[in-house]
Amino acid sequence: MEAGFSEMKNELQSRDALWRGVQLECQQLHTELLKIRQCKDMQEIQIRHQSSCVQLTEQLENKNDEFLASAESQESQREEQNKIRDHLYQEEPSHCSEQERMRTEISDLTEELHQKEITIATIMEKASLLERQLKMELEIKDKLLAKQQLLDFRYKAVKCENTHLKEMM
Repeated sequence: MEAGFSEMKNELQSRDALWRGVQLECQQLHTELLKIRQCKDMQEIQIRHQSSCVQLTEQLENKNDEFLASAESQESQREEQNKIRDHLYQEEPSHCSEQERMRTEISDLTEELHQKEITIATIMEKASLLERQLKMELEIKDKLLAKQQLLDFRYKAVKCENTHLKEMM
């Protein structure tokens, strides 16, 4: 029985080590999840910043229109307006492509985050199952230990009675 208890103790220790490993992995996944969320937050800030840049571009275009209306007669002002307009048109495609790239990246990160959340949920489910199994095994161990103690007590009582009977003989 001692060998059985020793084997059960070793198995409980190995399961405890496995449980701790699962907990560590959960913590690491949680840390990685926080990093991904921070990255996503930063990208959202960049998108808001780009949105404000678009608004500024629209404001610049509006100002450009006002400038055209007030300075139609002066050639130098027209040249400056053309330069500004050309610059805006040159910047617009790269700005749009950057926005599209950011959207794609955010979508990819969101998908990755979703996958990691699924992984965490699966690990937590497995950890819960292992914990229940460990509790059941501990209960069995406690019952066996109590049974062993009862048997030891009975053995001692029988041994004492045998000794008493030998002395009486």
